Amino acid sequence: MTQDDERFLRMAIELAAKARASGNPPFGSLLVGPSGDVLAEDHNTTVTEADITAHPELKLARWAGRELAPQVAAATTMYTSCEPCGMCGGAIERSGLGRVVFALSTAQLGGLKPSAVITGALVEGPALYDEARAPVEGYYA
Repeated sequence: MTQDDERFLRMAIELAAKARASGNPPFGSLLVGPSGDVLAEDHNTTVTEADITAHPELKLARWAGRELAPQVAAATTMYTSCEPCGMCGGAIERSGLGRVVFALSTAQLGGLKPSAVITGALVEGPALYDEARAPVEGYYA
């Protein structure tokens, strides 16, 4: 971890505080390009936008996928106040971003908030592997 990494993480933490002050969950993220400049930043707006997907990591990954050439995305770092959730992690992977640096781990976050276990929904699976793999098989080869 470099001093620049720590400086950018502190900026992400400031964005998390901004999210909380605006009535949203306390998460913030930014993208730093290959030359060390901040390309974009955002904070969680799931409450104020009434959008359960308005995580800053997801919004920035979508931005990177639209706005950055693949070679620039690969040399760009996302700094985020907390380890990305599964939804955001998938978007980050697909965006082509080359690096993610986070402050709080998922385990550390878990110690600061109630359990994030899916409640109210029955979750079952995996199932029908042979059928489900047919449209996927070979796609990523």
